[in-house]
Amino acid sequence: MTSVLLAFVAGLVLAAVTAPVGVSGAVFMLPVQLDVLRVPNPAITPTNLLFNVVATPGSLVRYRRQGQLGGVLVRRLAAGTLPGVVLGAVARVHLLPDARHFRFLLAAFLLPLGLWLCLRTLRPAWRRQLRPPKARTVTALALVVGFVGGLYGIGGGSILSPILVGRGMPVATVAPAALASTFLTSLAGAATYAVLAAASAGDIAPHWAVGLAAGLGGLIGGYGGAHLQSYFPENILRLLLGVLAVVLAAFYFAQAV
Repeated sequence: MTSVLLAFVAGLVLAAVTAPVGVSGAVFMLPVQLDVLRVPNPAITPTNLLFNVVATPGSLVRYRRQGQLGGVLVRRLAAGTLPGVVLGAVARVHLLPDARHFRFLLAAFLLPLGLWLCLRTLRPAWRRQLRPPKARTVTALALVVGFVGGLYGIGGGSILSPILVGRGMPVATVAPAALASTFLTSLAGAATYAVLAAASAGDIAPHWAVGLAAGLGGLIGGYGGAHLQSYFPENILRLLLGVLAVVLAAFYFAQAV
């Protein structure tokens, strides 16, 4: 019961903080599962996907009520992340049960991206108009992000959001699209892990109690976080997204070490 309560509180707090910028909070559930709740590896990944499936609809419902959900960006992201997450899940189970070097690469990518986004927000001299990426570029990027999401169960919003916002797209457009993509890919990833669990040995199935408890907390927190987005100016949201990317990079470095 203690683990279930801790998972609920963690999901509530993390989703409330991250939903305004298009991140589900699953990325920060990884160290909570590993160090606090002692979820075995690789069951951490499908448990995080279960968290996304339960938690993300809260923020999506709120964004829909605010008229922000929908559009071509959601379709472009889903077109890439859906096949990517299936490939990532298969690689996680059969090829990369201990993908430590990928954590280094992901941290090395997110750290400069987060710092760059913070600098562009804080220093006017760094603010130059950038054209949003082309449709093919968005889909190709989503494919790579989906693969990484399948490996770690993070959904992909924590990577897609800072990239797209850094390229000049508004947070109010990116956040709901990234969360919608996270929800769809998490459904596909969770289903893939369920199939793999039936055909493979080891702790591949999700930790249901932890995933559901954290997801219920995230459902509530995500709804509140999405509602709060409209109360913050664009620069504050961009800065929050940059800081989250830097903190996430630090987490990945720590996990890899």
